[in-house]
Amino acid sequence: MNGYFQLDCREDGTYLWIYAETDGGEPLKAVEVADYLQKKGISYEITDLNRKITAILDKGIIKLDNVKRYPEREMMKVTISADKMSAYARFYPASVGGIESGADVILGDLQNAGVVYGVDREVISAYLEKKQYCTDILIAKGLPVRHGTDAEITYFFNTDLKARPTLNEDGSVDFFNLNTMNHIKNGQLLARLTPEDPGEKGITVTKEYLKPRTVKKLVLKGGRNIRISEDRLEAFAEVDGHVMLVDDKMFVSDVYQVQNVDNATGNIDYDGSVHVAGNVCTNFSVRAKGNIEVMGVVEGATLEADGDIIIVRGVNGMGKGNLKAGGNIIAKFIENATASAGGYIETDAILHSKVMANGDIHVEGRKGMISGSTVAATNSITVKVLGSQMGSDTILELGIDPARKLRFQSIMGEVDAIKKKIKQIEPVLLAANQKMSQGQKLPPDRLQFIQNAAISYRQLREEMEKLVREYEELEDIINSNLTATVKVKDIAYAGTKIAISDVSTILKSDVRYVRFYYEGGDVRYSSL
Repeated sequence: MNGYFQLDCREDGTYLWIYAETDGGEPLKAVEVADYLQKKGISYEITDLNRKITAILDKGIIKLDNVKRYPEREMMKVTISADKMSAYARFYPASVGGIESGADVILGDLQNAGVVYGVDREVISAYLEKKQYCTDILIAKGLPVRHGTDAEITYFFNTDLKARPTLNEDGSVDFFNLNTMNHIKNGQLLARLTPEDPGEKGITVTKEYLKPRTVKKLVLKGGRNIRISEDRLEAFAEVDGHVMLVDDKMFVSDVYQVQNVDNATGNIDYDGSVHVAGNVCTNFSVRAKGNIEVMGVVEGATLEADGDIIIVRGVNGMGKGNLKAGGNIIAKFIENATASAGGYIETDAILHSKVMANGDIHVEGRKGMISGSTVAATNSITVKVLGSQMGSDTILELGIDPARKLRFQSIMGEVDAIKKKIKQIEPVLLAANQKMSQGQKLPPDRLQFIQNAAISYRQLREEMEKLVREYEELEDIINSNLTATVKVKDIAYAGTKIAISDVSTILKSDVRYVRFYYEGGDVRYSSL
């Protein structure tokens, strides 16, 4: 037991009994006694008090003053933790002849101290049975908040088909052996949803409620040939075929196969994946909800896929070819074409083209060349040979999603167009307001015209404000993404322009085996 003290209020003055600690308890501290005496209006010099307490080995008495006082009842000091999840009681005995506290008194004192939840009555009973003074007793505990868990979808197929070509020992790239399909059977389990757990509120000892963190909710999304179970927790294939995940939505389809895309087939628009064993000829188009695989060449054609585009022998756009993939683009080479990918782009050469990727761009292999092209990527560009000795314009842009950058550049044009319309409407509204303020009555048809103009004016203002907010958000994104890099594994020729976010540099001389990066408001380079 800890050392403790007890007042003794006598006719001739006030005394203080001191009881030393027992069985390894903590010794009594003079500062605690002084604090108690101060609360009772009894002043005593702490240094003298400490000296006398220290001198008492087992039990002793100290006379405090000659003032006759009434006996003091048992006292409880309540301490609430900083997080309000626990409360401690520290009891001081009643003076000799004073009133001791019962359970009801203790409960009332706790309530007065703000402790109204989680009070442990068994602890109170234990204290009343065997009192321990000058000891912190955990008397109340709050209910900790139980944070929940996000919903989770487990897919039983590969949702990230990164069909990267392999580099052969001779330096060539193998564009033939690519795993780009998730083949499945009818009735096969495709996904399982583990619902979110919202968690449970917590309660402090002062009865304040603590909310659990907000959890993420998910639902299984199924498109063509997908069956969702009645409990919405499992998804199954309804046919044999190929499963794809596009914008968190699953769908299954057979692969549409043709030899060539030419006059015999016409343009192809298919709600699945398309496999072309040969070539896609000039001026034809292939559009697919899934992937597009072309084993031959693409010549001056348009390919659009929600998934990946794979061209084994490459594309010669002839100045009009266009590739657009929601996923990745893999091609032997890209020449005189425009290409954009929502993922990465992998190729052996980019020549006289405009190429954009929301991920990385890898131009490696035997040639590994970018020349006479504008190439944009969000994260990184890796290339062997950058630019050319002939000085053809070669521009690399990094640090922002190319689609966002194009949107950023177009917004101000839209704002200017709206401003012109607003300027045309404002004089009409102003003139009408002046007439009506002067008491003039407008004809019904003119009044209707003015009302329509007012509606248009309000809508145009709202649209302009929306565009300005979008512009500012995109501007913040452009200025914040400064971690993109360019790796040149052989040579970068003079005249090449490299821009990271809104900072750019033009190489004044050839450099070899370097990495370009943003630092200190400039585009710099260092050795690989």
